[in-house]
Amino acid sequence: MASLAGLLRERGHAVTGSDQDVYPPMSTQLEAMGIRLRSPYAAENVPEDADLVVIGNALSRGNPEVEVALDRKQRMTSLPALLADEFLRGRTSIVVAGTHGKTTTTSLLACLLDRAGLDPSFLVGGVPVDFGTSYRLGQGEHFVVEGDEYDSAFFDKRPKFVHYLPDVAIVGNVEYDHADIYPDLEAVKTAFLRLLAVIPRRGLLMAGVESPVVRELLPRAPCRVETFAVGSEPAADWRAHDLRPGPEGVGFRLERHGSDLGEFHVALAGEHNVRNALSALAAAASVGVAPERLREALAGFRGVKRRLELRGEARGIRVYDDFAHHPTAVRETLRALRALPGGRLVAVFEPRSYTSRTRVFLGDFARAFGLADEVVIAAAFLPGKIPAHERLSEQELVAAVEKGGGKARFLPTVGEIVDALRRDLRPGDRVAILSNGGFGGIHQRLLDALSA
Repeated sequence: MASLAGLLRERGHAVTGSDQDVYPPMSTQLEAMGIRLRSPYAAENVPEDADLVVIGNALSRGNPEVEVALDRKQRMTSLPALLADEFLRGRTSIVVAGTHGKTTTTSLLACLLDRAGLDPSFLVGGVPVDFGTSYRLGQGEHFVVEGDEYDSAFFDKRPKFVHYLPDVAIVGNVEYDHADIYPDLEAVKTAFLRLLAVIPRRGLLMAGVESPVVRELLPRAPCRVETFAVGSEPAADWRAHDLRPGPEGVGFRLERHGSDLGEFHVALAGEHNVRNALSALAAAASVGVAPERLREALAGFRGVKRRLELRGEARGIRVYDDFAHHPTAVRETLRALRALPGGRLVAVFEPRSYTSRTRVFLGDFARAFGLADEVVIAAAFLPGKIPAHERLSEQELVAAVEKGGGKARFLPTVGEIVDALRRDLRPGDRVAILSNGGFGGIHQRLLDALSA
């Protein structure tokens, strides 16, 4: 929503907005754009003379701003519908979808196209370091957009990405997620089939065939398909192999249709980021950029805030911030950090997304946290939002980690976590803080405590 606000502002529109909880990096981005932000929600926040009220998918009936807009019969729309009507029509739309890796891949693809001189527009659910903002309105024909499978608004329950008019769609992987709106994996598959259904015949699906569900969906694609994979199996049109991880990222060889395109390097840790880079390279090539031109651009990409971001170092202890809130993302983040030189790896996890606050992934989370030397589980965010019989028990998650041979403890508050880590950490340790929210500013509070 902050990204859309920025795009609309650049188009010359007057924009105001509201939110309940605001925190960096989006709060600082809105401030820098000069967009007035009101908090908390209140009916008086909605101007009576607003030409359009854009309602985010986090809001539902009962919200005072939703109710006043309905009472007045004001013109309402959703983020994806407005994005399509205002910005995507008339452009080449490249939609980056999948359960994991969307934000990094979208950011990387936008960066590659920009450095190739195509001046793309983009909208992404994070802040790419190379651009400093989560959106851009370029002069080129390409618009790169992060395609989320979450629903569009309380009055439009279709997945957001079906609005995005894809000429090229990347689907890197599909797993079960968003337990608040999808009852099972079959429902998630149906959402992605709806994305495939709106790709035109002349379009392209770029598919990550390491994902079993993606392979299952491919026969339903009504367009041309190209595939990508890391390693030797399964067979794929685009392949990254001979991975060489190091402290400055990962080197790999790039192959297209069996032809070796030489050495490439991504300055991000982890095999999952090689996979993200591979799909971005393939998509850039699909719109006419020679892969050889992208080698330097890829090596210079500096990542996305809150995606394995080094927030600081104090007393020789490095503190990382990561958005991971699904067990697969937790596993890949910890695996990437484990491959780097250093001492103990401590994971601090706040169950905050709806799915992570339920019991559905308890065993998967416990196995993922087995990659850490120690795990600290914080109190789940607003646990009362989850029905009692479905709710995650933090103590059970601690017990499951320990049953698998790991070390874990439950420390409910940020203050308790900071105090404990300040005492226990030693030089060389790495701390991975995993949350898809602000987590009470724990990153800086921990760095400040360690420095003191």
